[in-house]
Amino acid sequence: MKNMKLIQVLFFTAITALFLTACDDQDDQIERISGLEIEDFIYRGMNTWYLYEDDIADLADNRFASAADYQNYLRGFDSPESLFAALKAPAPTDRFSIIVNDYEVLNNLFAGNTTTTGVEYGLFYEPGSDTNIYGVVRYIIPGSPAASQNISRGDIFTGINGQELTASNYRNLLASSTITFNLGSFDGTTVTSSSEAVTVSRAAVTENPVFFKTVFVRGSKRIAYLIYNGFTANFDTQLNAAFAELKAQNPTDLILDLRYNSGGSVLTASRLAAMITGQFTGQLFAKYQYNSDIQAQFEATNPDELRINFPNSVGPTPINSLNLTKVYVITTGSSASASELVINCLKPYIQVRQIGTKTTGKNTGSITLYDSPTFGTQNRNPNHKYAMQPLVIKTINADDFGDYSNGIEPDLNLPEQAQNMGVLGNENEPLLAAALNYIETGNRPANRNAVNSIQFSDSKKMIPFATDMYLPTK
Repeated sequence: MKNMKLIQVLFFTAITALFLTACDDQDDQIERISGLEIEDFIYRGMNTWYLYEDDIADLADNRFASAADYQNYLRGFDSPESLFAALKAPAPTDRFSIIVNDYEVLNNLFAGNTTTTGVEYGLFYEPGSDTNIYGVVRYIIPGSPAASQNISRGDIFTGINGQELTASNYRNLLASSTITFNLGSFDGTTVTSSSEAVTVSRAAVTENPVFFKTVFVRGSKRIAYLIYNGFTANFDTQLNAAFAELKAQNPTDLILDLRYNSGGSVLTASRLAAMITGQFTGQLFAKYQYNSDIQAQFEATNPDELRINFPNSVGPTPINSLNLTKVYVITTGSSASASELVINCLKPYIQVRQIGTKTTGKNTGSITLYDSPTFGTQNRNPNHKYAMQPLVIKTINADDFGDYSNGIEPDLNLPEQAQNMGVLGNENEPLLAAALNYIETGNRPANRNAVNSIQFSDSKKMIPFATDMYLPTK
């Protein structure tokens, strides 16, 4: 496998480019194993790119003595999914690598296209229970089916389709094509069901992650505020336009609200960091660490592929930069991957003040692997549509720090309270109000550590790959 691995890496060396250049016709051919094409693709991809390849005995380059030995191994699994699971590091080391039987699923997720009711929610254990859970509506996606229904931020739901939510049934209930949210209330101690209900059907929705923006004037301070809900590369132009609007109002400060941002594109993260700053163009934003084979090959052949710098444009359009030296970031346990990347990679350059609660703790990223000679999109095997999204990198910042797999702790610990969510974008919303006061007065609000309900999950974590951090696909 070693020589094949080197060839594949050399083909795939432009890993941060948007497209893979075509290979010669001779290179476009790989020998496929009859009856085991999908399994062979999975093994080759994981053996070549998987971040934890060094730790998986069955992925060792000398694992098989012969081609027959290799094929017998692949035949020992009853499905492609079971082979993929066997080659993954167990949780909690790898909680994020996935495989799909139709790569269009991943393509749609990258583009921000999902089938959803439009209700974005958090799920929490009821106080004192480790089985019963309830939901809190966080926001409604504009233009979604829920946008025309009588459901809004702060609403509590205790059941779905007439069944009480539990840790064992929530996935099936919330995956229904039509969802009836059985509403209730929470007073900070007790969750109470009611007879009210709202029914919403799913539909295809493309969410613009640039949710809200404004500038608050507080004395001599002009405080820009942006709610950004996903690092979706297809909307980088809209993100840049939002910064142009903010920049035109000469902000002195920025509050970046990533509380519900579960991550996405590494490229978008670098662009957002450049929009916040602007004075570090061309300097190191982040470094990638691969498995030992890939790392050594890149170091020897193309070390520039192990780093991503602060950019100065989105395509041909210059980035609209605020040139700030400090940023205030609102986070929760739903802030993940690319959100954490921005926080970590800005810290060597400017002051980052974090308000809210600890982030998810995802310092790894992935790429999409297709069944092709180079694992890119060109010359894919026409006999199936399987694709993998395995973890392939760990990210570190310019100070060589990247160990935040347990989450990034906030400077000011202020959990959201289900009984007092407030209105997003309103200056009296609790977390925004705390950030505004901190900027205006310089006084740190008191930490609020008491949380009556433990977060269980959220709507974005219900979507495969939605909390991932990914490199551009070739």
